Amino acid sequence: MIRNIYQRQDGRYEGRITLAYQNGKRQYKAFFGQSEDEVAVKMADFRALAMPTACVDITFGEAFSEWFQSISIRVKESTLANYLLKADKHILPVYRDCNITEINDNSIYQFIKDKQVSGLSNRYITDILVLMKSVFKYAARTHRIFNPMEGLVMPKKEKTEVLLLTTEQEKKLMRILLANPTLTTCGIILARMTGLRIGELCALQWKDINIEKRTLTVNKTLQRIQVKGGKRKTKLVLTEPKSETSKRTIPIPECIIDLLKRFQGKAEEYVLSGTEKPVEPRTMQYRFATILKNGNLPSVHFHALRHMFATSCVKLGFDIKTLSEILGHSGVEITLNRYVHSSFEQKTEYMDRLKVAI
Repeated sequence: MIRNIYQRQDGRYEGRITLAYQNGKRQYKAFFGQSEDEVAVKMADFRALAMPTACVDITFGEAFSEWFQSISIRVKESTLANYLLKADKHILPVYRDCNITEINDNSIYQFIKDKQVSGLSNRYITDILVLMKSVFKYAARTHRIFNPMEGLVMPKKEKTEVLLLTTEQEKKLMRILLANPTLTTCGIILARMTGLRIGELCALQWKDINIEKRTLTVNKTLQRIQVKGGKRKTKLVLTEPKSETSKRTIPIPECIIDLLKRFQGKAEEYVLSGTEKPVEPRTMQYRFATILKNGNLPSVHFHALRHMFATSCVKLGFDIKTLSEILGHSGVEITLNRYVHSSFEQKTEYMDRLKVAI
């Protein structure tokens, strides 16, 4: 079981409990022992005696409802739907009827272990835990309870490799797309050459593209979200982009201007459909998968186009700050860590530049 305890260089184990924050710095109490379990017992005893939990008659489910209501006026509909999905599927089945003061860190670590055993990735489990932390933070502030997630150690996120097309495979894809241009193939090329997310592409209207100035403005995204208590389980929503930095204006490469002119429609028409009704992301993903299959190319996700765009830009000498702004990232770290990939051939090329000094 994972704990907020680590082994020191002297062989002993140490655990820490946060007491308060003073002048922006964390004030904590440290506990030591010859084993991880010994430290865990000391920490549990301290919490029970020195940090008694307030007597609050409220379940986690009730606290979640209060928290959800408090944020509903300032959070996007798609974000709220995402919270409900995670809560209904993973959190509430376990903790709905539990008194919130009876949930401790051991229970939460067991929850993490159970989710890992069920096959969920550590990245997705962390997303669930971030949601839980928000609820407990609200309950601690509103009902004066002890927050058992304070100092919780998140599961280590595994780094997954994104499957991309090789240089030759990508050239083949472009030949296929250009051989029979349609609104769909035009959209795929546009995504590859600008790094648009699939939701941003599906929400793109011709009024967002200025062919004369060669600019493209991203100010909305299209996505399908879950609906609770409605006649339908899901619905399409046109909403603001992922973040404020996702709202951006992108210069369009000159090499695709003629292609865009060929299909340019009325201002209110969507680029992918040629009508005032959009094509939804899962339909676009299906069309992309069909093109790959018919072209005898590896099955990659539509989002791989965004990765390939970023990697190509780095090879061409784009500075990371510029690339980060084109992609709509909040910082260059995201660009470097998630979207820049080097092939083995590229690594070999770089290594071959090394010369032995004789």
